[in-house]
Amino acid sequence: MTFKQMALASVAAVMVLGAPQMGFAAEAKPKFGTWGYDPSFMDASVKPGDDFFRYVNGSWLKRTQIAPDRTAAGVDVTLADEAEVQVHAIVDDLAKDPKVAGPGGQRIGDFYAAWMDEAAIEARGAAPLKPYLAKIAAVKTRADLLNLFSEVGYTSPVDLDVGPDLADPTRYVVFADQSGLGLPNRDYYLREGEKYDAFRKAYRDYVIQIQTLAGVPDAAAKADAIIALETKIATAHWAPEKTRDVAAINNPMSVAKLQALAPQFDWQAMLNHAGLAKADLVIAQEPSMFQAAGVLLDTVPLQTWKDYLAYHFVRTHAQFLPKAFDQANFEFFSHTLRDVPQQRERWKRGVQLLNRFQGEEIGKIYVARHYPPEAERKADELIADLRAAYGERIKTAAWMDEPTRKQALIKLSTFDPRLGHPVKYIDYSSLKIDRNDLLGDAIRSEDFQWQLSLSRFPKPVDRSLWYMTPQEVNAYYDPQNNQITFPAAILQPPYFDPKADAAANYGGEGATIGHEMGHGFDDQGRQFDSVGKVRDWWTAGSAKAFAERAAVLGKQFDAYEPVAGVHINGELTMGENLGDLGGLEAAYVGYRRYVAKHGEPPVIEGMTGDQRFFVAFAQSWQTKTREGRMREQLLTDPHSPAEYRVNGIVRNVDAWYAAFNIKPGDKLYLPPEQRVHIW
Repeated sequence: MTFKQMALASVAAVMVLGAPQMGFAAEAKPKFGTWGYDPSFMDASVKPGDDFFRYVNGSWLKRTQIAPDRTAAGVDVTLADEAEVQVHAIVDDLAKDPKVAGPGGQRIGDFYAAWMDEAAIEARGAAPLKPYLAKIAAVKTRADLLNLFSEVGYTSPVDLDVGPDLADPTRYVVFADQSGLGLPNRDYYLREGEKYDAFRKAYRDYVIQIQTLAGVPDAAAKADAIIALETKIATAHWAPEKTRDVAAINNPMSVAKLQALAPQFDWQAMLNHAGLAKADLVIAQEPSMFQAAGVLLDTVPLQTWKDYLAYHFVRTHAQFLPKAFDQANFEFFSHTLRDVPQQRERWKRGVQLLNRFQGEEIGKIYVARHYPPEAERKADELIADLRAAYGERIKTAAWMDEPTRKQALIKLSTFDPRLGHPVKYIDYSSLKIDRNDLLGDAIRSEDFQWQLSLSRFPKPVDRSLWYMTPQEVNAYYDPQNNQITFPAAILQPPYFDPKADAAANYGGEGATIGHEMGHGFDDQGRQFDSVGKVRDWWTAGSAKAFAERAAVLGKQFDAYEPVAGVHINGELTMGENLGDLGGLEAAYVGYRRYVAKHGEPPVIEGMTGDQRFFVAFAQSWQTKTREGRMREQLLTDPHSPAEYRVNGIVRNVDAWYAAFNIKPGDKLYLPPEQRVHIW
């Protein structure tokens, strides 16, 4: 993936922000409790120093059931559900009367109507697959195969993408990235144990089933060959934590050099076929994997590659086919791997597809209906406080020397916060949607996204682009533009509540704004300078001091075992853990700045302002997750599970100890010399 995608991959599972109330007494009742927190969530039988996550959320955990179509429950899921209902109202209106919003409304309404017309989908059967499978069947040579590898809709062991150059973020270049697996990542092929053996057996059954549904003969034998090929690809894949190493993946190569690296690929022909003939540079992110894939091109029969392509085309488009295909996908990927009992209602999945394929078209309508202008002004206030707090932390970081401190402050000053929605929206006018061709609509939508990337290449980088839609409940930091972005959907209760106590807003929303800012100085983000260029602006002494502190935090997280036999990977989750720690400490400094201006707050419901600050932080991570999804998260995701984003962080924050009188003997207690402080 490009570093743009890496930036998105590092976004927290729950991103929150909000605004400080200008005063401690709310004029009206906040959504949760009397000050922004529902005390019925708490389990008073748990000592805060033993398990702060359960102290704050324990009763909620005991009584909450995860919805049968969800992998998790929590305040973030609730907010996402609300946004989904709001978007559904938009698309339902457009499906009934598409012309109400002009050509854009017609496209949205027609796609949604095509998706919801299950009778027509069943009547067409597998026939929509025929032209795509025929294209694969027509492959006669390796050159034909490589053409499909570089074509929209077809799976390849190597993905090509467009993104800002790591050395010059003002221009776009081509990235080559490892790909080609059906299971979530390499660990599902290579890990030992009964659980993984069972996953692999179920995967074989699924590969046979999906081919059989598509009318592919000899499905069992082909499944064995496909899985053997995928296992070889997985063996060559870099581990997920290694793909976070900016220096390791930053391998700019001319096309000629790339050809010499993996000569079995005709790289120039692939680039030409993909529409990238003008590319003069390719960032080869995992070069050893490309070499291994080249060997597989030589040693694996062409027919096996064709069977692989056919299977993956059906797999990746199963949801656009009759129910048997769609249900097979759900049963394996959601039920078997993630423990989800029930398929989501069709309208909900249709909404998510529209958010994916025509998200900014919908976003314009969503913003007009649901984004209050005052939300942006209020959030600006809190962002300003967090920026000032980081400035204080950087200025007083004893381990950082003056030359590095100067550069860090320059980078902080150039942070570009973006709120609500893009200043200009994507023009979807060239996207053709047909109410009677759902699979074709999906392929054309995928191609539209690719053509959009090609239209920007090789022009200068457009800093106004958004990588999330306004209706998405999330946020992100982009290191190559030094931007933090918060979509409109996150700027509302329960996270964004101007009626809540200031401590609640700083502890919840403020900590995550701080988290996003912190990504600019985490183990990845610190390698980018104030203009987004990969450049070592650290002195050797400061870099060593940073690495030593980060390593201690990594070892703390390595010790946690959320699922039996699967620990948190402290190296994979390093950036997010650093963001959480720096974000919480900066938010606390911001809160104390607020207190200094407005006076020490009163005790509310027996809690001091500092206590409410930390309770709000823990409430913002209120989550309950299915074991299967938790396992997948631990193996693939750079985010630690929510419980550890609370307990693993607060135990390093001195102010938390003081607020709750945490003492030696408490389970979360760390001696002062073992606590990690970076910002």
